[in-house]
Amino acid sequence: MRLYAAVAAGGFRRYATYRTATAAGVFTNTVFGFIVASTYIALWNERPHLGGYDRAQALTFVWVSQALLASASLLGGGFQEELQDRIRSGDIAVDLYRPVDLQAWWLASDLGRAAFQLLGRGVVPLAVGALAFELALPADPVTWLSFLLSVLLGLVVGFALRYLVALCSFWLLDGAGAGMLSALLCMFFSGTLLPLNVFPGAFGEVARTLPWAAMLQVPVDVLLERHRGTGLAAALAFQAVWAAVLLAAGRLLQSAATRKVVVQGG
Repeated sequence: MRLYAAVAAGGFRRYATYRTATAAGVFTNTVFGFIVASTYIALWNERPHLGGYDRAQALTFVWVSQALLASASLLGGGFQEELQDRIRSGDIAVDLYRPVDLQAWWLASDLGRAAFQLLGRGVVPLAVGALAFELALPADPVTWLSFLLSVLLGLVVGFALRYLVALCSFWLLDGAGAGMLSALLCMFFSGTLLPLNVFPGAFGEVARTLPWAAMLQVPVDVLLERHRGTGLAAALAFQAVWAAVLLAAGRLLQSAATRKVVVQGG
């Protein structure tokens, strides 16, 4: 465990060195938050209780989404491209010789990255949003603790999904297409564009059971106290089950991939 804690700390420090990029990211998230908030205000003025949210809750969804955008890699990125490059170049062979678990190594590194992004790029946009708009932020510290636990589970689900996509490079050789498709699915089905509760009928029910919902929709609903008591336990269990299933799938795919490593160019 000490090794993986050190890897996570290294991931945190690595991204902490990019101060200009972090400042630019904070600015971008904040500006984009104002743009999306204006759109939501117009939409909720026409439909005051769309998806079961009032306007303050809808605006909270916007700014929490911006706070989690980079840490949860809701638009893709993170370790995925680096791992794909290592598979394509053949450097993955060096990783496989290390006396550590490949999946756990990348998970620890990605959690370190996510921790920095949450603090470095998430806190300021949410604070600005809270100052500029009336948000439905809870006062109960237990709710905030539940939210942080939900965010952690969402980060693990997001990692597991991107790990599966990255491993596809063992067969595809160039995983850019798979990465773009994964990012599009995440944007739509995580709630980044619109809360999944807005989606009607059977389509909405299916969307809320997919793993991407665990990355954003569930954490925000936990913060908005839409899940209480047994409902909260069920929401966290939903995330935990998807995390376990996807990590297990990644383990199986990794095992299949490393039995016969195919490197582009030889």
